[in-house]
Order: sequence, then structure tokens, then C-alpha cells
Amino acid sequence: MNIEADRVAELADRPLTALTRRDVGIALLSVPAADALASLPGIRRGMLAAGNPLSQAFWTSAEKILQLIDDGEATVGDVRTWLEATGTEPNGIIGLHVWDDASERSQLAAEMHVRLVSHLEERLTSGEIDPDRLVAGDPAARRAYLEIQERWMTTELPDGRIPMNELLDEKDEELFAEWDAADAEALNSLDAVLARVGERARPAGELRAAATRLREVMSRPGWPAELLIECSGLEPKDLPADDAELWLTLAAGVASPVGSDDWDSAEAELNGDDELSETGSTIASICAIDHFDWLAVTSALATGGPGTPASAADLAEYVRDFDPDSIVGEDDEDEADRAGADDELDLDEFEDDDDYELDEEFDELGMEGLFLPVTTLWQILGAIDDDDQLTPLGWWGLPEAMRRVWAPTEEG
Repeated sequence: MNIEADRVAELADRPLTALTRRDVGIALLSVPAADALASLPGIRRGMLAAGNPLSQAFWTSAEKILQLIDDGEATVGDVRTWLEATGTEPNGIIGLHVWDDASERSQLAAEMHVRLVSHLEERLTSGEIDPDRLVAGDPAARRAYLEIQERWMTTELPDGRIPMNELLDEKDEELFAEWDAADAEALNSLDAVLARVGERARPAGELRAAATRLREVMSRPGWPAELLIECSGLEPKDLPADDAELWLTLAAGVASPVGSDDWDSAEAELNGDDELSETGSTIASICAIDHFDWLAVTSALATGGPGTPASAADLAEYVRDFDPDSIVGEDDEDEADRAGADDELDLDEFEDDDDYELDEEFDELGMEGLFLPVTTLWQILGAIDDDDQLTPLGWWGLPEAMRRVWAPTEEG
């Protein structure tokens, strides 16, 4: 299906005389490459007749990229780079902001994208942007083009909004919402596991001994107190008086580091060599363990009970072999059916996680490396023994700690 210049104008919703290279580029990319190639001569003639011929460099580049697409040799990056070289298509990444595909943009992102395109069109008209240099791959022209966009993104609009801040804030809100949803899903799944496991008695003697030992450890400078402080957010001079509260707070911090008052992020621990400190590196490893991993491990340990192997290698195997469907047995499914759809466990989030398919892509050694600092801290807590086996304290406490991590916050 060939397209004519008038069709390009219709798609762009502006007259032929006002069409930009971006308008033409988007129209060409909206049809199969073979059809776009066949349409090029007619579109070019129509643009010329309207007094808006664009340039030889543009038409040559359009034919080249369309031919690459038709031959199956063009990458997504090649196409995006070509479209950006039209001089009015925003870069895919500007600072910390990444534009979603047009169909996936929020109302705010769509508005800001339109505003930025309009700004670039003004800069193009004023001569600040040279698309022929952009399409030729001139490094200086590309840097200048990006700088124009970065300035606009960080400049206050007439209504007081700063585009970059607004977009990043919205993304943060989306991420927080997604994280809260993952927390809720993991908590529901863990509760289902614990319901099937049955009562797990709190070992009072082991808890008292562990809490006494931990108070001594936390009072001493250096490792492991420093790491426990950063993970839990507790201060040695202000530890909870209740043994269970102390232990569960420390155990929850191992799974989800919260940091002390002066800890902003693991990046704050960069030293002069631009490398993370030992504490920062450990926390970064722990933070790389996600909901699926923790659910897999906690489910295996809770189901296995005291004496269950719990070395870093064992934990990696539990993640590798974890089947979310195993959480809901026949009895649970019948009960869920009786309770209604609102009470059913929705495990789609875990089922769709391609990273954990039972195939050669799973990095078992990498996963083991992430859990190494966890098992070290678990030994200090008394959750596992010197032989890396789950203790009665760990059987009771680790699932309870994870329930704390995934429980809704008071703000939520």
C-alpha cells in the first residue's frame, strides 16, 4: 500500500508546507518498508510541489534505513537514531528519563513529549538544529541536540512545572505502586504456604539467647554490627527491649535493608576509587534479590522445617526449582473457589517471570553469590547453624520477618 504526500499531511494533521522530516519519517515507518520505499518518489514529488522539499540528505537516509528494514538488517536502535536525526524527535533517553512507546505513555508523558517536539520545531526553525549534520552522525551536532532537550526538560514551564521533575516523580509513583502490588502478592502467597505448614512455635529459649548475643554484637564497633545497623536502621543505643521485636527487626533488615539515619543509598558509600565499600557492596547484593527469590527460599524453608539445608547454594537451588503453582494445592483451590474471585491468589506476576524458567539461562552461581551475605547474617542471627541448616528459631522467625517486609505500611 503506497502512501502519498497528502496522506502524510493527513497523518501529521498539518499542511504539506509545514511538514517536518519527523512527520515524513513517522509516516514512512507506519507502513511495511517495501511499501514505504515504493512511496518515496511520490512523497518527494508532492513535497517539492508544495515548496517544502526537505533535503537530499534526508531522502537518501530515508531510503537507506527503509532498505535495511526491508532486508531485515536494521535494529531498533538504528531506526530510533534515524528518527532522532530528523531534528524534532526527542532522544529516547534524556538524563534519567526514558520515554515509553507512544501507546504506553501516560497523559503527562504524552503532554510533555508534544511540548518538547514543539520546542524542537522552534529551535529547528531558528537554525539552532541542523538535521543534515545529525543524519550524518556529526558528534558535535548530536551533543548540541541533546543539550537543547536537557535544557528544556530542566527549565520551569510557564505554569511552574519542571518537565524532568514531573516525569520522574510520576515514574517513582508507578514504581512504588508496582512494588506495593508485588509485596501484597508475595505476602498472600507466603500466607498460603504458612497455612499449609501449620503452627510454628516460637522457641523462647533460643530467642532469648540470640537476642542477648545480638545486643552484645551490636554494641561493638565494626563488622558485623555496622552491617546490621545499615540493614535494620537500628542504633546500638536504642535497641528494642523486646527480644522478638529486636530479632524480627534485624531479620527483616537482612531481607530488605532500610538503612540508618545517615544512609541515603549504597551509592553514598562510594570511595575515592568509585567502588562500593564492603558494606555498600553487601547491601547492593541483598537488594538484587527480588520478591520471587525470597518467596521461593522462604517457602522451601518453612515447608522443610528445622534442619532444612540453608547454605547459599541450597537457597539458589530453591529459587531455581521454585514452582509458584505448588503454593496452591487442590484443597486451597477449592477453598478459593468457595470464597470467590476476590479472595483467590493471583500468581500471574510470578508465573510470567521468564528469568526463572527451568532452563540454562538461570544463573545459579550468580544467585548463590547474592545469598552469601544473607546466610552469613542468618548465622549471626541464629536462624541457621554452623552447618548451614535451619534452626527452630529460623523456622519460626524468618517467615515472620518476611511477613513484616511485605506487610502494607501505615501510610499505605
